[in-house]
Amino acid sequence: MPVPRLLIIGLDCAEPALVERWRGELPHLNALMERGVSGRLESCVPAITVPAWSCMLSGRDPGELGIYGFRNRADRSYAALVVADGRAVRLPRLWDYLGAAGWRVAVIGVPGTYPPPTVNGVAVSCFLAPSIADAYTHPPELAQRIAAWLEQPYMLDVPDFRSEDKSRILADIYTLCDQRFALAHRLLAEERPDFLMLVDMGADRMHHAFWKHMDPAHPEYVPGSPFHHAIFDFYRHVDRRIGALLAACDPDTAVLVVSDHGARPLMGGFRLNQWLLERGYLALHEQPAAPVAFDPAMVDWARTRAWGAGGYYGRIFLNVRGREPQGRIAPSDYDAERAALAAALTDLPGPDGAPLGNRVFTPQHLYRKVRGVAPDLLLYVGDLAWRAIGTVGGAGLFTRENDTGPDDANHAQYGLFIFYDPGRPGAGRQLEGATIYDVLPTLLSRYGIAAPDDLLGNVLAW
Repeated sequence: MPVPRLLIIGLDCAEPALVERWRGELPHLNALMERGVSGRLESCVPAITVPAWSCMLSGRDPGELGIYGFRNRADRSYAALVVADGRAVRLPRLWDYLGAAGWRVAVIGVPGTYPPPTVNGVAVSCFLAPSIADAYTHPPELAQRIAAWLEQPYMLDVPDFRSEDKSRILADIYTLCDQRFALAHRLLAEERPDFLMLVDMGADRMHHAFWKHMDPAHPEYVPGSPFHHAIFDFYRHVDRRIGALLAACDPDTAVLVVSDHGARPLMGGFRLNQWLLERGYLALHEQPAAPVAFDPAMVDWARTRAWGAGGYYGRIFLNVRGREPQGRIAPSDYDAERAALAAALTDLPGPDGAPLGNRVFTPQHLYRKVRGVAPDLLLYVGDLAWRAIGTVGGAGLFTRENDTGPDDANHAQYGLFIFYDPGRPGAGRQLEGATIYDVLPTLLSRYGIAAPDDLLGNVLAW
């Protein structure tokens, strides 16, 4: 058997349009594309790291997982949102199916793997781990081996990647990437896994930190920036690391390079809670004179019909009588209230008076099941060209500044998919219509492993 039989290289947020534009300068990715199949991969809604990787690897949508973003409502109280880590994923993922079939696996940095999952092999947690002082590997003693292998302490993520310290961020992104690939080399050599998957967060952090330095279409473009080629140079660096890792694999190894979503320039922010406040949906005890972070303690819940949470996309929660502690909306009015709010958000004009092009989703229409405490509405502001901002107070509904720190890019709905299978070469074929949910059934089918009948997605054929 080749070692590994299957290699997955996850590049969080890798943008397919950039790969296509720079394809001639990315020889290893280009070779995989020429010999295999490739195309855009439609993400889940919402198209964000958590839950997208877990959707891809479980074949389930966010509603079935009960994970609607990095942070979720834990209950129907008005408490702040809580982080959804790996304990929120209660359905099998790819490595569970492979392990049950006797495959030895190695999992590195896949979002949704803290605490580290118990696998038939080894696992290294993702950026959700608080620190390497916590148990971040399976088995626990793997952490000591990693410390001995690396010249610097293992990085779980780029610290404070939304800041103006661009030189430090750039150095950290390269260190993060190099450590991921170095660890993959070590685990291939010492563990001899049948399956290895790593996810590098570098492309995501690069896009957020440096897009305006690259793109003249960005509203905050920086002409003549010393970081103009930073993203391009990083894609070339990742390509070289991929080439070196492929050289350490058997010629018969099947290789999937994949991203959970894409990226696009960030046009600005829409102040969702301020809009709800001005529309009379949200009531505060006192109106702040300047924008401040939303805090449930400032809300007059008895007079509030809806409130929101910001981020890459917007979440709107309705305050329903008998469901929330101080619910205002009668259950009989719920559907009408939600429909009216969705219509108003869909028709929302931008700062220039033209329609923003918002997309508004209702979980019950979007997902097969709705578990946990889902938002009542999900909002793509300008189809993800704008970020949802949670602040309240002051004047104005639109801002150029992100409320969590400097940010140049938002997510895009389509990620990247490149699959080269020596046993079933694709001869450069472009696949149309592939979705994030197709990955698991396709791989299980390829290796003759039984899949549950109720998985989302289809087996991709070429």
